[in-house]
Amino acid sequence: MTTAVPRGPRPGAGRAFACRPRLAAAALAVLPLAVLAPAPSAFADSLDERQALADLRTDIDALLADPSLTGAVSGVVVADPETGERLYERDGGEPLVPASAMKLFTTAAALELLGTDHTFTTEAVADRRGRSRSVGDVYLVGGGDPALTVDDLDAMAAEVAASGVRGVRGDVVADDTWFDDERLVDDWWPSDEPYAYSAQISALTVAHGERLDTGVTEVVVTPAAEGEPVRVDLGAAEGYMELDNSAVTVAAGGSGSVVVDRPTGTNTITVTGTLPEGAAPVVRLRTVDEPAVFTAHLFRRALERHGVTVRGDVSPGRAPERHRRIDVLADHESEELGELLPALLKFSNNGHAEMLVKTLGRETSGEGSWSSGGAAVERAVSGLGVDTSGLVFHDGSGLSRTDRITAVSLTELLDHSREASWYGTWSEALPLAGDPDPWVGGTLAGRMGGTAADGVVRAKTGTMTGVSVLSGYVTGPDGDQRVFAIVNNGHTGRVPWPVQDAIAVRLAEYLGHEAVIALRAERAPGPRGSRELECSWELTC
Repeated sequence: MTTAVPRGPRPGAGRAFACRPRLAAAALAVLPLAVLAPAPSAFADSLDERQALADLRTDIDALLADPSLTGAVSGVVVADPETGERLYERDGGEPLVPASAMKLFTTAAALELLGTDHTFTTEAVADRRGRSRSVGDVYLVGGGDPALTVDDLDAMAAEVAASGVRGVRGDVVADDTWFDDERLVDDWWPSDEPYAYSAQISALTVAHGERLDTGVTEVVVTPAAEGEPVRVDLGAAEGYMELDNSAVTVAAGGSGSVVVDRPTGTNTITVTGTLPEGAAPVVRLRTVDEPAVFTAHLFRRALERHGVTVRGDVSPGRAPERHRRIDVLADHESEELGELLPALLKFSNNGHAEMLVKTLGRETSGEGSWSSGGAAVERAVSGLGVDTSGLVFHDGSGLSRTDRITAVSLTELLDHSREASWYGTWSEALPLAGDPDPWVGGTLAGRMGGTAADGVVRAKTGTMTGVSVLSGYVTGPDGDQRVFAIVNNGHTGRVPWPVQDAIAVRLAEYLGHEAVIALRAERAPGPRGSRELECSWELTC
């Protein structure tokens, strides 16, 4: 529960006063004149507040006239969560594509339905009779853990060895039936499939690196001697993926361009182009086909490192129904959901969001699918007080262009979430404007630094071609807060980050933070990286 911070009159308070019920005429006749008229200072304060609000609206209108938004539709809402008053609104009810702002709905629903202490379990089970030192098949059973690492698999393999098992006569079987077998959302662009932000979704997947990207491997390309093929390291996927390398090393100092791809429908990494001798390595994250089988492949290697011989291979399948001969040889429990949120929200992790949606479907209706999960998200956010009429939850990450939200629904979600027990965990996981630490600033690490919004704005970003969103909280020096949503759709020129940033800076100024940059949008700093993708997707923040 959020406690209201004591403060003086809010901008627009005079407006709220005008809406109070009128006193009866008889009562007015007996009230002293001093009570009927505001003191001169209060009247002046009210006028100042009204003027400040009028200036804010004028300035936002001017910013939204930026040429980058020519032909675009912009849903913009600024609201006071204490009074419910909308201080600014333009096309607030227009259904628009949210991009990664969809993750606000997904994570709020997950916290509401699962709780901050929810964990995910992965098990290794086998049909074991007595205390036999060998088993037939070993089943690696996924439970939707978005943070299962190679180290976790290694620890599980050590546990299997410690149980006395020394041999697996059959296969290591990947069981990811906690979710359905639909790997990608039907309207995700096929051309995105090689990239980490469009990895296949499975209930059994391994997470890579500090940011826990799921369903990927790190490919490292280094030059050899001039005229020779470049060297390619497939990382964790060595022995699981095929390699087609036609890239060559050219003379030192020359220009080169290496392309690392995974053609659609294959489990092959292709490397083309040239790389100068002596050049720095080229490092790319690329998706794998069938993440569950890939995870079982890594587990098989871990078993053998710990002295457990595996005669068979890896394969997909389903663990047998539990009975008295089925032993849990090892298990791993993830960190709590609240501790996993920063990796999702700070870095806009699509895979984590999709796994959460399918988990919601499984936990609430017994079906780990996008349709059941989307229905669970809608029920949860509706229960928080969000008007979900006209909204479409087609996936959990916002990569789908079928998703629809409104600026009003975003501000309602931000507003009503302040009353939830999990609000502190959720808001802390949002990117913080201008903070260069990626685990604090996230996708806003390179935005609004040195401005009135620096360290003041907590918000979720969202960016795809023709779609850009910034939505979150602005907190004043006295703790007073405003919620805002800026949803731009249909722009064809440069991405309107500078406009969004300038609006957020203006809101910070309105609440009393010192202005340190000019209002003009073109002077607002922007993020690093390309002009079309979240900086986290390109590893530039």
